[in-house]
Amino acid sequence: MLKVSICMLATVLGCTGFSFAYGAESFPSTPIRLIVGYSAGGTADVVARALAQEVSRSLEQPVVVENKAGANALIATNDILRAKPDGHTLLMASLSHVVNPILNPAQAAYDLVQDFSPISRVGVLPLVLTTGYESRFSSLADLIREARAHPGTVSYGSAGVGGSGHLAGAMLEQETGTTMLHAPFKGNAPALMEVIAERLSFMFYPTIGIAQQIEDKKIKVLGVANKQRLDQFPDVPTLEESGFPGFENTAIWLGVLAPKGTPDTIVERLHLEFSKALSVPALRARLQDMGVQPVVDTPREFEEFLNEDHDRWSGVVEKAGLIPQ
Repeated sequence: MLKVSICMLATVLGCTGFSFAYGAESFPSTPIRLIVGYSAGGTADVVARALAQEVSRSLEQPVVVENKAGANALIATNDILRAKPDGHTLLMASLSHVVNPILNPAQAAYDLVQDFSPISRVGVLPLVLTTGYESRFSSLADLIREARAHPGTVSYGSAGVGGSGHLAGAMLEQETGTTMLHAPFKGNAPALMEVIAERLSFMFYPTIGIAQQIEDKKIKVLGVANKQRLDQFPDVPTLEESGFPGFENTAIWLGVLAPKGTPDTIVERLHLEFSKALSVPALRARLQDMGVQPVVDTPREFEEFLNEDHDRWSGVVEKAGLIPQ
């Protein structure tokens, strides 16, 4: 699903520039606000600030990151829904923005495609399936075998209901025909502590932030939810290699959205600028050091991805019995 390529990026940079119509040549006329629905210091915030720095340099106009945390990013989302569609207010979106309307349609009364103008995904952070270092499970096959033999005894933790780790665990249950116990926490760190203590069987964890625990032999990785093996874990098979394709779709993704009605010429300009930023070697290296794989989508590709992501997680959530009645 990663669409970054030198050829594609060259096409974007070469073909987009001449298509701007009247209105885009004066853009931006004021600083751009890039709204992040999470606290400072998290992955979304750090990626947003790294991108903002590069885009600011190219546009010669500040791109200011604003953190509006709360209500699982709904505060930030509502801010964008009310914003003027002139390209000067943008949202750093993530999986939460797809899942919120599915789980909480009354509070999150929006359609991510109909109510926003997609610019591009900018990165994905794959998940890995981790278990305690002394765990009896030495492979994914061991874990699945146990779950099938003893329904409800294998457990997994997550950072909360509807998050990427929860959805990946629910998807694994559904793909394997097993019943497992889900334990949600307020964040990945406390869930990981329970996995290390072996009070939980496993969890899907982002690739960022676990290197020390692996080095200290507190956890081990049984599988990577990515299309290819990861450089950090060259000897660990992908879930697809283990017989479970599609888990690359569980990766935490980040993308940029503008308010609905933003002129196409400004959408094209913003897409160009973020594409240029993601082609800067230093920025790409910085993201990769964080475990984030840079991505460049066209606005149309991003729109298609959002529709697919909504359909995918609607099905998983419904099968898991999480749809409000």
